[in-house]
Amino acid sequence: MNKDFSRNITLLRKERKLTQKEAATELGISQALLSHYEKGIRECSLDFVVKAADYYNVSCDYLLGRTADRDYDISEPVKEKTSLKQSAAQIVNRRLIASMMNVIYDFAATAKNRRLDRTINNYFMIMLYRVFRRLYSANKENPTEIFNVPKEIYSGYAYAVMDKYYTDIGSMTDKDSDGYLQAFDKLTTSPDQLAEDYPDSASEIFNVIQQAENSILKLKF
Repeated sequence: MNKDFSRNITLLRKERKLTQKEAATELGISQALLSHYEKGIRECSLDFVVKAADYYNVSCDYLLGRTADRDYDISEPVKEKTSLKQSAAQIVNRRLIASMMNVIYDFAATAKNRRLDRTINNYFMIMLYRVFRRLYSANKENPTEIFNVPKEIYSGYAYAVMDKYYTDIGSMTDKDSDGYLQAFDKLTTSPDQLAEDYPDSASEIFNVIQQAENSILKLKF
């Protein structure tokens, strides 16, 4: 990793008046490893660069010294690419899911809590990984070197990790929990409020709720 990265993660930590131990705990690594990253002794993974950028609320390019602008570049919309023509139903369902995820992230923004943001991100990443790997592996001829976790255990282990993240989210949103984020006391909403706040997608949000609950009710004995 270049010297800019080592210098920038050190300066950002000091700006927040964090000790190496405090920052390392939040970033999910040991203090010794963070010290090595800050001194440029060891190379870090791309995953850690992304995690550090998210934690310090800067862009990866800023961390790597490619720009002096700390902000994420969100001026360009993400271009969706697909090699296959998707059905009308698939396109509609993608829109439903995107609308609901937008609301989820808006709700989470109320707390302004990095741990909550990371936990929600990790939950969705694992969820997407499980479905992607299941579909990718449907054809036994597809090469499997992109996966490191053995096929015999990935699904069960991924589900366990998802459950852990969901439990962690609960600890931050359940008012009876010691980890409850008081900022959520300010999150007041209702169906009417959702319709007012999201006039272009409220019907899609309600549709997701209805479809999910219909699936749940079908499991009743």
